[in-house]
Amino acid sequence: MTEYMPGGRRRIDRVLAPEFVDGLDGLELEEVRARRAEADQEEVDLSYARRLLQGRIDILRAEQQRRSGDGSDAPVFGNRTDEAIAETLKKILGAEKRSDRGMGRHMAAEPSRVGEHRREAERAVSDVSASDLDMPDADLEAAIQKLHDVEGRVSRSRKQVQHVVDALTAEVARRYQLDQVALGF
Repeated sequence: MTEYMPGGRRRIDRVLAPEFVDGLDGLELEEVRARRAEADQEEVDLSYARRLLQGRIDILRAEQQRRSGDGSDAPVFGNRTDEAIAETLKKILGAEKRSDRGMGRHMAAEPSRVGEHRREAERAVSDVSASDLDMPDADLEAAIQKLHDVEGRVSRSRKQVQHVVDALTAEVARRYQLDQVALGF
């Protein structure tokens, strides 16, 4: 579950709770920074989960395109050498033209191993039945749709967290600006 749950105990629930950003001007600067770091980590984890899902979707869509004749005639995996598979994956996952790129925000933290959204994404990506490229076309479409639905939930949560990060960053910047004015700069 990647959505905010009022009163929940997960990090995403804390970060998206209205009181997380209410009354920032009354908090010590260090508390504002700590909250921003917590929100930053949540954004990094959501971004990582989102990319895991997008990679799996890209692989399944490449197989779908191959079947429809819009792609290469060679199967994505099938009876191919490891080198051929690696080259195919490099082309699929390294595509320059992505329609689902994020906001291009700099991520300073590394993904953590905690978080329901991360577990949900990893469960969806590791579903063996969704990895079987020999599945019927209808099952392939259903697998893509399932992954797309999870990715959509993760993306919506990520955007909400980004708004929190932006509010906290704006408060830190406001404080620095006030300090500059007080010092006569």
